Parts: sequence; structure tokens; C-alpha cells
Amino acid sequence: MHHVQAAGGAALNDDEAVATDRPPDSTTEPDGAAEAGHTAAASGSVEVGHTAAAGGAVDADQTAGGALRRRSLGVFGAVGCLVLLLDIATKQWAVAGLTGREPVRLPGGAVYLLLVRNSGAAFSLGTGYTFVFPLITLVVVAWIGWTARRLLSLPWAIAFGLILGGALGNLTDRIFRAPGFLTGHVIDFVSLFDRNGQGWPVFNAADSALCVGVALAVALELTGRRLDGTRAAGAGRGSVPDSAGG
Repeated sequence: MHHVQAAGGAALNDDEAVATDRPPDSTTEPDGAAEAGHTAAASGSVEVGHTAAAGGAVDADQTAGGALRRRSLGVFGAVGCLVLLLDIATKQWAVAGLTGREPVRLPGGAVYLLLVRNSGAAFSLGTGYTFVFPLITLVVVAWIGWTARRLLSLPWAIAFGLILGGALGNLTDRIFRAPGFLTGHVIDFVSLFDRNGQGWPVFNAADSALCVGVALAVALELTGRRLDGTRAAGAGRGSVPDSAGG
């Protein structure tokens, strides 16, 4: 048997020398298996990354949608309250300042102020059905409140706020003014083009808000703007979100 002298002085036989030259074979993975493992790990990392990114995008969308909904509801409530307070204040002023007086002509002659107690609807319509109008108003208010939950559009929030404030303004008169509950007469005091209200029906701030709100809602509907802030297909850009929440 042939002996090989090791560097440290130990003698190794041929078999041992051959064994020392041989690379480990039991614990080392083949190159293909290592590459497959790396590929699987990389794929898993990419999938996890994509899932996390998608989840982050969904969370961001939900956060943005929630913020826009809160802002729209805030505008809706603020406009409604402002219209209601303005209507109540101007009616109180009209009762205090115009009772027993001749119509007041404002500069320019196109607008007159005179006190009228209206038992009908807006612009003195339907004076013989006073009890019906509060019921209709309550239905309208309930519908607006239910629909406002889906608001993601600031223009629609303004339109609904104007309508709600105007409806509540005249409903307040029906409830609290003479001759009685749900039959109270609405205070009107603005006349256009005639000192006696013959050229145009006498109206108030609530009537004005109602008309503007309905006109705005019709315009939004005709231009394809939806409550959720998108535009309907065929309205110019398809069903896409408006950048300003409109």
C-alpha cells in the first residue's frame, strides 16, 4: 500500500487521499434544485409584494373615498343649515319690519318687499291644500336624507343641501305659524316687477333655494354627473371619477 506524507507529518494512504480530494456529496444540493428554490422564493416574494401593494392600494382608495364622503356630507349639512337659518332670520325680519306697511320699493324698481302669508305651496300655488304640503315635504326630506348616504360629489351635495334647507324652511312655517300645526301659513315677502305681487308670485329665501337646488340637480343629471362622483357613459368621458369629487 502506498503512503502519502501529509504536510503536518501524518501519513495518509491512497484511499484517504482520494477521499480528501472528493467534494461533499450528501449535503450539497444540485445546482438545478438550488435555482428552483431561489426561483420559488423569489416568486413568493413577488406575489407577497404584489398582494401587499394591492392591499395598500385598496386601503388608500377606501381612505380617499371615506374622506370624500365626509367632506360631501359636511358640505350637504352646512348648505342645508345655512339656508334654513337664513330663511328663518329673513322671515322674522319681514314679520317685524313689514307688518302693516306699504310695499317697500328697493333701488332700481325691480324688487319690492311686502308681507304675504301664503297658505299654498311655493309661489302661492295650491292655496286650498295646505295640509298636503307638509306631508309631501316630509317625504322629500326623508328621501334626501336616505340618498345623501351615497354622496361622493360636492356639486350634488350643494344641490341637495339647497333643496333640504328650502324644504325645511317652509316646513317650519307649516308647523309653528298660525293658524295651527301643519296648516301654518308660509311667510313670503319678495315681489318682482310689481309692488303688489302681480307680475311674479311673491316668494322667500326658502323658495329661492329650492328652485336653485332643483335646477342644479337637473343640470347635473343632464350632464351625466352621478352621486358617487363619476360621470355616466356618453357624458363626455365615460364612467370615470371626477378629479374634484364632482
